[in-house]
Amino acid sequence: MSIGGSAALIIIGAILRFAITWTPKYVNIQAMGMILMLGGIVGLGISLSLLITRRRSQMGTEVTEERRYIEPPP
Repeated sequence: MSIGGSAALIIIGAILRFAITWTPKYVNIQAMGMILMLGGIVGLGISLSLLITRRRSQMGTEVTEERRYIEPPP
């Protein structure tokens, strides 16, 4: 899940939790909104931690290769 997907889950969950006043008979919309917000927060934490660890590993390992040929190949 990306950062944008996590933000979308948080926004949709907040709308369901705080803005919807209609209550269906067998579904608790406020609980669904809370579950979506928690899932978005967990996904955001995971995606940010993966992003930080990828940047750390790429910054320290720069490999350059230089080839020198003394005489041309036959």
